[in-house]
Amino acid sequence: MGLVPGDKMKGYWKKLLEVDLTEGKIEKKELSEETLRKYLGGAGLTTKIIYDELEPEVKPLDPENVLVLAPGMLLGPKIPTASKATFGFKAPQTGGYGKTIVGAKAGDQLKKAGYDALVVKGKADEPSMIVIEDEDVKIEDAGDLWGLDTRETDQKIKEKHEGHSTAVIGPAGENLSKIAEIECEDRQAGKGGGGAVMGSKNLKAIAVKGTKNIPIAEEEKLDELISKWRKISTGQGETEDESFSPEDQMEYGTGEALAAKNKVLGCFPTKNWQAGYFKRAYDRLDEDKEYIDLNPRYWTAEYRKGRRPCPYCTKPCSQYFVAEDTPYGDVEVDGPEYETQYSLGGACEIDDIEAVAKGNEICDILGLDTISAGVTIAWAMEANEKGLLDVDMDLEFGNAEAMLEALRKMAHKEGELGELLGDGVYEASKKLGRGSEEFAIHVKGMPPAGFEVRGVRGMALAFAVAPRGADHLTSCLYALEMANDYWDFEDYDPKKLRGKAFALKSMEDLMMLYDVTGVCKFSRGLMVDKGLLELVNAVTGLDMGLEEFLDVGERAYNLSKAFNLRNGFSREDDRLPDRFFKDEVLYGPTEGEKLSRREFEEELDRYYDVRGWDEEGVPMKTTLKRLELEDVAEELGSLREKQ
Repeated sequence: MGLVPGDKMKGYWKKLLEVDLTEGKIEKKELSEETLRKYLGGAGLTTKIIYDELEPEVKPLDPENVLVLAPGMLLGPKIPTASKATFGFKAPQTGGYGKTIVGAKAGDQLKKAGYDALVVKGKADEPSMIVIEDEDVKIEDAGDLWGLDTRETDQKIKEKHEGHSTAVIGPAGENLSKIAEIECEDRQAGKGGGGAVMGSKNLKAIAVKGTKNIPIAEEEKLDELISKWRKISTGQGETEDESFSPEDQMEYGTGEALAAKNKVLGCFPTKNWQAGYFKRAYDRLDEDKEYIDLNPRYWTAEYRKGRRPCPYCTKPCSQYFVAEDTPYGDVEVDGPEYETQYSLGGACEIDDIEAVAKGNEICDILGLDTISAGVTIAWAMEANEKGLLDVDMDLEFGNAEAMLEALRKMAHKEGELGELLGDGVYEASKKLGRGSEEFAIHVKGMPPAGFEVRGVRGMALAFAVAPRGADHLTSCLYALEMANDYWDFEDYDPKKLRGKAFALKSMEDLMMLYDVTGVCKFSRGLMVDKGLLELVNAVTGLDMGLEEFLDVGERAYNLSKAFNLRNGFSREDDRLPDRFFKDEVLYGPTEGEKLSRREFEEELDRYYDVRGWDEEGVPMKTTLKRLELEDVAEELGSLREKQ
């Protein structure tokens, strides 16, 4: 891997901003070209930094934990859909690898301010905020912001710091909820509990404004590529993906295939993952109405009042939902996205879009991750149904008012219910016990996204092995499962688990490249590996080949796995909830289906094998050394021979 002859690496400032809240110290440090070549940016850099900075004994809410914000390396030059930045930390929700991706203006502005990453250490004595404007960086008092919701916080910051973009926490983060998110102006860094990490540091907000132009190696070439991808992403150019439909994605957002997921694939989780088909909603569907309430093909026409997309988005999936005088009050929120339609809707058996949108709004304003919050409430509804939970509300499946009240209590950790549910389903089931652990739906402490694994079976393996806990975006394997074809893979049957290991490994490495570059994964049907690579080379001047580029993704992925291993994780943590093996799907297209534990373990073995890991899921020394992770190989690498 080398530079263009006679030139230096562009696309970077080669600068890391470090803020120590305990000492009140601000430092600007150099980032080596070697590090940038090996990890590029975004999730590559955050993974490298947290691995280097955090010893195993550091707990997620200790001052010694770090909060890292790294823009994807393609942010800045207005590349279509290149908007994503990564927060990295030791995750309160899982106790392991923490990564959460967001299409945030704050990440874009950090890059334009002259920094490739921000690292926050320590804990402030009083509520504080970090304010960045190019070279001017300071820690300010935020006592007047503590206790405010995310919208109030954002508004007050902008009154004082005009033109700044923000990343803030709400009451959930202040109360150290392990499922607290970081709110970034209608975009959410939701997974893992990053909001609790900020709260534990007395860090209410980060505000950033940048005015610099990113240095580009091949400006004319980049302009050509930007024009090319803008045309393709808006449906005006040719693409290899004949199924790509920007019109549907823009018109209906991430829930555009909701009907197929229910009625064809049976992979829309409902009633706390007892089924993959929203029977209650379809049973109550009026004869003259084609779509259930949650389907955006029904609600966008009435409730969408504009769009608020991520920076540089040319195919916005944003649906800004506005409703007045609903039974739940006025509603104004960006969403609900598919995952929220599932978590606050299907999982809780609530088929009222106004209620789900209101729940989405409460989560965004108070600072809760919608997936984690919804699945936690669904668990509580089942526990209540089974007589295991004594609560002072009618917490039954389908009760929208109870769902909304539970969300408010969770964010504030108010009362017995708020204390029980406020840290998510894993912690709640441990506290309650009484067999409730058997229907607590999570992997490594994190609830899965909305893909019922008895309907799209490759996602069973994908959820189990993802380092940050049950997660769809680590691999996006569902794209292959649902379409049968994607990238270099063809004729994949979603009803089979066997034979998915190699595709999963390959797609995890590829999707890490999206997290590294900052390109939205909803462009995955367009750019794929070669498309991303030509953008990277044009921006940086690196003459990087495809094999070297794919190694960046594989390297970062293996380092995320090593982070977990060093923190005590093992094969036992690459497991699924018992429900998927013991309980048959209640109804719908996959009625009567359940997973085979033997088949799952056999495919897990194959996955470890294609990854170059031993049978316990520990990377072989040879694998780590091939990926230039020599220090990790000496610390953790396995020498165990395969049987």
